[in-house]
Amino acid sequence: MRALVVEALAPGYAGCSVKEIETPTPGPGEVRVKVRAAAVNFPDLLQTRGEYQHKPALPFVSGTEFAGEVDAVGEGVTAWKLGDRVTSGGAARVGGFCEYAVAGADQLRPAPRSFSFAEAAGYGSGYLTAYVALVRRARLQAGEWLLVHGAAGGMGLAAVDLAKHLGAKVIAAASSDEKLAIVAREYAPDHVINITGGFREQVKEITGGRGADVIFDPVGGDVFDESVRCIAFDGRLLVIGFTSGRLPVLPVNYALIKGISIVGVRAGEYGRQFPERGRENRDAIFQLADEGKIRPRIDREFPLAEWRDAFGTLADRKVVGKTIIRPDL
Repeated sequence: MRALVVEALAPGYAGCSVKEIETPTPGPGEVRVKVRAAAVNFPDLLQTRGEYQHKPALPFVSGTEFAGEVDAVGEGVTAWKLGDRVTSGGAARVGGFCEYAVAGADQLRPAPRSFSFAEAAGYGSGYLTAYVALVRRARLQAGEWLLVHGAAGGMGLAAVDLAKHLGAKVIAAASSDEKLAIVAREYAPDHVINITGGFREQVKEITGGRGADVIFDPVGGDVFDESVRCIAFDGRLLVIGFTSGRLPVLPVNYALIKGISIVGVRAGEYGRQFPERGRENRDAIFQLADEGKIRPRIDREFPLAEWRDAFGTLADRKVVGKTIIRPDL
C-alpha cells in the first residue's frame, strides 16, 4: 500500500515521503480500515520534526485522524463487521496517512450518520479538545463570554461551534477579515474581531468593560500576552498550544491581581489519566455530531501524493477549518 512515512526527523519535511510498504494485517483485537479520508493537524507537522509531546519511534506512518470502512477484523473482534463506516475520532496517535490503517477495535467509533468521510475524519480531535477545554477544564457556563483565538482554524472553529451549542456568548478572533467573514457566515458567533494591531480594547468594549470570562488560546506568544490584559476577574485562560512558535511567560502577579486561572489542556492525556471521563468525552462529541448539532468545516481535500500542499495549508495559515488528505484518490 501507499503511505506517508517519516523516516527521519528534519525541518521542511525532509524525512518524509510517500512509499510503498506492506499492507498491515490486524492482530487480535484489531481492525483494518480502508482509509477514505485523513485530517491534517498541527501535531502531524510537529511530529515530522520531533517537536510534539508524543514522539513515535522511527520509521512511522504519519496521520493522527482518519475515517473509512472496515476492511478486515482480527481475532476476537465482534463489535465491527466488514463495510462498517468508522472513524478514529481523534484517538489515533499515528498511522492515518495511508491506504489501510490498523487500530484497536476499542479505538474506533461509528462515523456520524450524516457526515461524509472527510467530516468524520475531521471532527474528532478538534471537538474533543474543545469539549475537554470548555466543559471539563473551564466549566463554561451559558451566558459567559468566551474569546476564541485562531477561530478560523479547525480547533478554533470547533470551540466556536461547541460554545454556541453550550449557550455561551462567543467572540471569534483571527487576523484575516476574509476568514472571519466565513466564520461569521457559517458559525454565527456573537462577534468577530480582527486581532491585527491588538484586540484588548475591542474585547473590553464588547463585554462592557468586564473582559472575557474564558479565553481559548491555541496561539500563544503575543496573543497570550494580550489576552491576560482583557480577561475578566476570576477568568480562565485555556492554554491549547503555541502555533505562533513562542512560549509565553506570565508574571504571577497578574494571576494574583486578576484572580485568574491559567489552565493547560491536553485532551488526549486527559482521557488517558481519567479513562471513564475520557469515554464520556468521546461519547458526548459523537452524540452531538450524530445528531447534527456540531459539524466541522472541510476547507480543501488533497490526494495522498500532494501531501506537501496539504501540510502547507496549515503551515501557511491558508485553511479555514480542516484540510483533508484522500488516500483513495
